[in-house]
Amino acid sequence: MNELDKQSPKIDDLNSEAAADAAAVTTDASSTVENAECADTCAEETSPSLDSSPAMDLAETADTAEASEESAEVPDFRNYHSLSKPEMVEALKEIIASGNMEAHKEVAAIKQAYYTVVNRDAMNELASFVEAGNCPDQFSATPDESETEMKGLLAEFREKRAAYLEAREQERKKNLEEKNRIISRLKEIVEDIDNINLHFPEFQQLQQDFKAVGEVPAGSDNELWKGYQAAVEQFYDRLKMNKELRDLDFKKNLEIKQKLVEKAKELTELDDPVEAFKKLQDLHVQWREIGPVAKEIREEIWNEFKDASTVINKRHQDFFQSRKAEETENENKKTLLCEKMEAVDLSVLKTFADWDQKTKEIIEIQKEYKEIGFAPRKSNGVLFTRFRKACDDFFNAKAEYFKKTKDEFKENLAKKEALCEKAEALVAKAEEKSAFEQLQALQKEWKTVGVVRRKQGDEVWKRFCAAVDAFHAARKKHFGAQRSVEMENLKAKQAIVAQLKAIPADAERREVIGKIRELQNQWQEIGFVPFKQKDAINTEYREEFNRLFGAFDMRESRQRMKRFEGEVKKMEGDEKQLGRERDRLVRAIESRQSEIKTIENNLGFFKFSTGSSMAKEFERKIEKIKEDIAQIREKIALLDAQDKESAK
Repeated sequence: MNELDKQSPKIDDLNSEAAADAAAVTTDASSTVENAECADTCAEETSPSLDSSPAMDLAETADTAEASEESAEVPDFRNYHSLSKPEMVEALKEIIASGNMEAHKEVAAIKQAYYTVVNRDAMNELASFVEAGNCPDQFSATPDESETEMKGLLAEFREKRAAYLEAREQERKKNLEEKNRIISRLKEIVEDIDNINLHFPEFQQLQQDFKAVGEVPAGSDNELWKGYQAAVEQFYDRLKMNKELRDLDFKKNLEIKQKLVEKAKELTELDDPVEAFKKLQDLHVQWREIGPVAKEIREEIWNEFKDASTVINKRHQDFFQSRKAEETENENKKTLLCEKMEAVDLSVLKTFADWDQKTKEIIEIQKEYKEIGFAPRKSNGVLFTRFRKACDDFFNAKAEYFKKTKDEFKENLAKKEALCEKAEALVAKAEEKSAFEQLQALQKEWKTVGVVRRKQGDEVWKRFCAAVDAFHAARKKHFGAQRSVEMENLKAKQAIVAQLKAIPADAERREVIGKIRELQNQWQEIGFVPFKQKDAINTEYREEFNRLFGAFDMRESRQRMKRFEGEVKKMEGDEKQLGRERDRLVRAIESRQSEIKTIENNLGFFKFSTGSSMAKEFERKIEKIKEDIAQIREKIALLDAQDKESAK
């Protein structure tokens, strides 16, 4: 990687580059002669031995003779010294357009050749300037338009190459991560000693994957290769050790399986085929838990064990086939008993004697069921559940019949006594609407409760009626007194409204505000009025307040506008202050409009009945904000008029 590979893409480097070029043109005469001596020399910007050194700006070496003399020659991709400056610019454009970011040496050669020509032209121009009798110190080179384009192209190449190198570096980092992942997986495989043979195909694939991954960041190759090589060597070491252990394991497993074969053969002689079959299942479980044996004898030992198992399974199958016919017959008998139980007609059992007689018949059927042997396994449990359900249904129905006749009266009496207690408890809350609704619900519920014994029924009915009468008497007494108080409250509120009407609209706010606040406090202290007159008196009260405060607000608004006009007069000629004040008022309008949107959103979230007090309150707030906005607009118009007057 040479110097150009490491260039920073910053534009500031190009600025320093331009400064260096200008300095090269405006040096003294002796320096100019030295530059002329090496004008035809095209040198590489850095020595090949410094490829890995920190990056240096192109301008630091391209335009100085010392750097050119110490650098190695740039390979001649083309003879750029034979080209004119516009041709060099076009050559650099072609390199950039091709996207070949590896052509940094060619770019360096173009730059070197270009500034050689620039320096040569400057020296020729200086010589002509001196020959004309001018002082060398007053010399200034003629600007070259192609130089600006050259610097821009160099900066563009530098930026694109920096991005190219960054992308390559990111790819190397990803490759490093992938190789580390492969090494980690190799280590995992090595640690799984018991299954290391099974991992061999994956191991080979991982080796191929590792080799297929591209370059990694410089400096990480050595450690990466060491880790990879160590994992591979350890895998092959353990693979060899695993084979030796596996052979030993095969031998041990063979001995155990031979013993199981002997036990299976002994079971073929056992008298009880069911017991032999159960023990054979245990042997099969043990067989599955034992590992494999050598491949060449694997099938032989399994066939020997399987043959013994076949004999035991055959005896077991024959035994159950002989039992199948007997179990089928038992199934038919039990099915008939189930059908007989399910056919019992409970609707004909009307007396205690009927239930007792049928109970004796059911007990005999149960005894008969118990004496029958097992049915097939798949149906034995189903039949028992079916028979048990039929029996349970009968005895539950019998218990329900006896209990119902004894407990029905008692239960109904308890329900009615509970209703009496609830009705008596409501007497203390007779003035509440919810209590009235609860009493009505209790009366409806009373009608749904069944009958009780006649003597107890008369007593509980009288108790309930007494509680209902007491509730209505208390409610009548309470609301009679309440209506009287509400009428007094109505008269008091009407008197307050009359006092508010007596206050003239043109009265000064400071003179009457105290009285208005006092009337407000008195209004708040007054209790409820009759429901039918509530809305009317409240509306009348609010209208009077709106009349008075509307008049106050109008006068105050006019006063504020007069004060504002005076303040605007003071700002006459000060455009900045007028502009700041106008901006403040515009922001105030935006704030008020935002408040209106917030209120309207709130109205959307809540459902208010048409004409409700809450909805009207929101409407009043919106109207007040709109009035504020209108007044602010008047102030803005006043400011605009003043601003135009000042502009004249």
